[in-house]
Amino acid sequence: MPGRNFLFIPGPSNVPERIMNAMHVSQEDMRATDFPEFTLPLFEDLKKVFKTETGRVFVFPASGTGGWEAAISNTLSPGDKVLMSGFGHFSNLWIDMCQRHGLDVQALDVEWGKGVPAEQYAEILKADKNHEIKGVFATQNETATGVASDIKAVRKALDDANHPALLYVDGVSSIASMDFRMDEWGVDLAVSGSQKGFMLPTGLGIVAASQKALDKMSSAKLPRTFFSFEDMMKVNDNGFFPYTPPTTLLRGLRESLNMLFEEGLDNVFARHKRMGTAVRKAVEAWGLQLVAQGPEWYSDTVTAIYVPEGNDGNEMARHAYRHYNLSLSVSVGKIAGQAFRIGHLGDMNELMLLTPITGAEMAMKDMGYDIELGSGVAAAQEYLRSTKKQIKN
Repeated sequence: MPGRNFLFIPGPSNVPERIMNAMHVSQEDMRATDFPEFTLPLFEDLKKVFKTETGRVFVFPASGTGGWEAAISNTLSPGDKVLMSGFGHFSNLWIDMCQRHGLDVQALDVEWGKGVPAEQYAEILKADKNHEIKGVFATQNETATGVASDIKAVRKALDDANHPALLYVDGVSSIASMDFRMDEWGVDLAVSGSQKGFMLPTGLGIVAASQKALDKMSSAKLPRTFFSFEDMMKVNDNGFFPYTPPTTLLRGLRESLNMLFEEGLDNVFARHKRMGTAVRKAVEAWGLQLVAQGPEWYSDTVTAIYVPEGNDGNEMARHAYRHYNLSLSVSVGKIAGQAFRIGHLGDMNELMLLTPITGAEMAMKDMGYDIELGSGVAAAQEYLRSTKKQIKN
């Protein structure tokens, strides 16, 4: 098919040309005496994205799933009780991982379309007088449902109960795109990945750990080798890695951070909120329903959209790919086939955003959906026009 593929899934996201150029370099000596001149500032600048001054950041050759494993294996022991909630495919996968590691998982089954039940967490934590719960887990952005959760509210639940459990946050599809405040919210372990808000190819699992979390390493009994914080710290402090790092991805990460800081993190978050709102305006104009059940749950990086009953959203997404070279994301888990998803994170501007809205309209019309061509595009256009920055001539 002539032309290029248009990628609008919630990760991997589009890689900007600046980052591709930064990665287009020869392989280098990761033991060279000047390598720390590159890596040590990189570690420090990553902390700015997580908004932590007191924690430290680890970069593993892995995906976000590897980051999950690193977070739990360095801080917990078999049989430790943890409090979790499942409200989508990825939050449930983290539950599954904890169960496979032999943790005692108390998992709350939450209706898909809602997020972390902070009020239920508060009740459970207050009732846990003996502090048997060692970890509290929260997915900030559930990629499968387009649902964002209030991490600050989870911290409040812990504080109100005067509970010492560690707070673990999955920020794979939120960090570097949506506001995240590790120190202010008292997050102990935060997990992200390179292929979403950081605008890189898949391949880096990025984990931030508080000092409280690091203090748990000596008592944590879960096995870890590749994902050992301790092994990383011994050599990271000098600017090196315990094994061969993906140097080309690290060079891309450097350029990613440059781009984020040039735009300004607050501007990055505002841009994502604006893009997410524009997609939601389009969905409203189509007369369709979001999977997220209210504004308090809206994600600014991915929108999941129910299709009319009797239709298959996954088949519609496949049709868009086959006929228009447009990659929309299918729905998975409990809502498989009932919805489709539009990813709008990372390197994204107004005209880029109008592409998946246009293509989705065409594919839905082809599939017999009762929508008016141009309705969603017009709604998004009007919102984007009315909210654009005023630039003096």
